[in-house]
Amino acid sequence: MQQLSDWYGRLLDGMLALACILLLGMTFLTGFDVLLRNVDLGGIPPSNELSEYGLYLTTILAAPGLLRRGQHIRVDIVLQVLPPRVAWFLEWVGDIVGIVCCICFVWYGVIVTSASYAAGSVSIKTLVLPEWWIFVPMPVCFLMLAVEFIFRMRSLAFSEHAPRADATSAS
Repeated sequence: MQQLSDWYGRLLDGMLALACILLLGMTFLTGFDVLLRNVDLGGIPPSNELSEYGLYLTTILAAPGLLRRGQHIRVDIVLQVLPPRVAWFLEWVGDIVGIVCCICFVWYGVIVTSASYAAGSVSIKTLVLPEWWIFVPMPVCFLMLAVEFIFRMRSLAFSEHAPRADATSAS
């Protein structure tokens, strides 16, 4: 199981790297668009739309890796003031709620993506794209988040009965 977790961690690191590259690309695109507009060359018409899709993809690609690293949003101050066993129990509650929410998003994402594909829906803005292309990353990445919650719960089961070490971001 540890080998699978290590492999999965490397996959998530790759997704984080891709998210960073997307963010860098959006930065250059926006800067180049502003430059072209300022010298009266018209700019890059789909730059706003590409940035919109890029932000969505960056966020959704980075989420599983950030969860693995413990760099996601937490209310860890509360966990630090509680007795260790209570904090450990609340870690379990958070992971269970997290996995249930992820499964709901996977379910919803599959339904929406399938319906869009079946209907042949198209997103028409500056770019014309099949709508399902926009939706498909959501169920995939939320499934990956659910898998990461399983790895977190496994780790929690074999750890000391106290909050996780990553629950110390506020010092």
